[in-house]
Amino acid sequence: MKYSYIARQPILDRDKKTIGYELLFRDGPKNTFPDIDPDEATSRLLSDHFLSTHYSTLGDSVGFVNFPYQSLLNRIPTLFPSDNLIVEVLEDCEPTAELLEAIKEMAQAGYKIALDDFIPSPEWKAFLPYVSIIKFDIRQVSIDKAQAFIHKLSATKIEFLAEKVETYQEFNQAKDAGFHYFQGYFFSKPEIIQRKALEPSFLTVIQLCKEVAREDMDYRAIEELVAQDVSLSYKLLTFVNSSAHVSTQIQSFKQALVYLGEQKLRKFISLVAIASTQEAKPDYLYGLSIQRARYCELICARCDSHIEEGSAFLAGMFSLLDSLLDRPLESLVEEMPIDEAVKS
Repeated sequence: MKYSYIARQPILDRDKKTIGYELLFRDGPKNTFPDIDPDEATSRLLSDHFLSTHYSTLGDSVGFVNFPYQSLLNRIPTLFPSDNLIVEVLEDCEPTAELLEAIKEMAQAGYKIALDDFIPSPEWKAFLPYVSIIKFDIRQVSIDKAQAFIHKLSATKIEFLAEKVETYQEFNQAKDAGFHYFQGYFFSKPEIIQRKALEPSFLTVIQLCKEVAREDMDYRAIEELVAQDVSLSYKLLTFVNSSAHVSTQIQSFKQALVYLGEQKLRKFISLVAIASTQEAKPDYLYGLSIQRARYCELICARCDSHIEEGSAFLAGMFSLLDSLLDRPLESLVEEMPIDEAVKS
């Protein structure tokens, strides 16, 4: 039996009440960050603990989840209810125009955006109107320097979180500096949560990817594939019923697929596909697949082309299947129901 692991560290307010948890992917019972691609880490965390446990990891609190650059451009956070999730922009994300557009779009859709391990710089100024929380690692940015920045933005609605608070003295200093939230060993070390892993068949996931690449999706074929895999079935029904917009419980695969619609269904399958990685393959291949997928989608959107953006996205994602499945790309592409122009 395989297990999935997550590190959960509480985030507290000024009264030391828990308001949420930062969730971090772990690949074993040791509380150390795994050496894997960030997109794969995020996808596996979301798949194992948002699609599989109906948010039991969080209770009534919100989850702070790190999203790398490509996941943000692909709007992966929008798969999940905005009231359960704080979208953390990783510190190594470049402040590009594309990222700004994604952040703006998600913020306007009701998602709270947090800048992780923030170091003030002019490049991030344009992002601030769409940011709800700024996190300062007080080991990197001193409390005094953070205080000056907090004072500068006192007229905004942005709230500030102090990370790596390790002593009672630092907690009081951070409170006096104007921080609203606090996280660190002074309150609690990250807690490792272990669960039995629900892993879908990799072959079924690939078949689903082929189906959602079609210009006209065959919902009946997708429904039959999902019904063959207990893990996918559970993840799908858990996912759709977690939405705040679902007034009555969805109990059939057909209802779930129609409720999601084509765009969200493609993102859901892509997320599950990245999470269903094979251990023998290098991690960077999965991140590169997503980068290529997004690149192809953007090119398609900007060109006067008859190719569907969804087909272009999945064509990019499939471009490394030969390396992942140890089969010639020509034969794999020939089996895919995608536009002939994409195949060539």
